[in-house]
Amino acid sequence: MTPLRQKMIDAKRMQLRGLSRRTQDAYVRVVRQLAEHYGKPPDQLSEEELRQYFLYLQNERQYSSSSCRVALNGIKFLYVTTLRRPWPTLELIRPPKEEKLPVILSQAEVKRILGCLEQPVYRTCLEAIYSCGLRLLEGVQLQVQQIDSDRQVLHLRQAKGRKPPSVKYLHSDVSVAFC
Repeated sequence: MTPLRQKMIDAKRMQLRGLSRRTQDAYVRVVRQLAEHYGKPPDQLSEEELRQYFLYLQNERQYSSSSCRVALNGIKFLYVTTLRRPWPTLELIRPPKEEKLPVILSQAEVKRILGCLEQPVYRTCLEAIYSCGLRLLEGVQLQVQQIDSDRQVLHLRQAKGRKPPSVKYLHSDVSVAFC
């Protein structure tokens, strides 16, 4: 492992910033790909080479805007936090966020999908996830203690991004039977 990579992945540096394990791995992977692309250490690259690399990611590799953002943030972490070098190029590059409309299913489609589930446990879990607007992991980790049926409230813990506990209100027309 090169000294630069070791310095970047130094547990204290990334963990103190609150980066998750997956984010840390993504940042290291992005910097490794940058070094492999140019065949030299990233700390020896010029601003123009960085500009060209981001154009390469967008035009030739056809990275999505979210993948470009991960690459940008990983490389920016290397230069600004690890090497303590300001890079004006990184301030100028900001891929636009893709605006995608969600797919909205009709009530008949939802009933048909849920009706295909033979196991009552799976059907109940997916009904709760769908009717309460939960993320999949939030629904899978949902426990009986987190359901306050008197007040029609779910108390969620460990939401996405390790956010503090939140509350989701059950709709009055929800017909989910929690077992």
